[in-house]
Amino acid sequence: MNQIIVMDAIGLAPQIREVLETVYDPELKPANIVDLGLVYEIITKADGSAKIVMTLTAPGCPVAGDIMDEVQRKVADIDGVNQAVVELTFDPPWNRDMMSEEAKLELGFL
Repeated sequence: MNQIIVMDAIGLAPQIREVLETVYDPELKPANIVDLGLVYEIITKADGSAKIVMTLTAPGCPVAGDIMDEVQRKVADIDGVNQAVVELTFDPPWNRDMMSEEAKLELGFL
């Protein structure tokens, strides 16, 4: 399972993670993007900025923009976050081993 790197200067990482657990890749419901292992980093700074570094299941994901927009919007709505930035990376590339056991069970991969 993929471990999220957290650098949290303002103590909001738990709330950010909770919000990210409400975002889904429509092709892989009912597993959320955290359980899928798509979130690599949660970074907050003293100025209230929050950065989410994430990936997608495939570079050509047809809903990439929608997922990233939803992440940005939901994180920006958290009290104490002044700015939310979503950074997309494919390094390392996503694979099923990054999923939580729960996600693998939900999607029938175990």
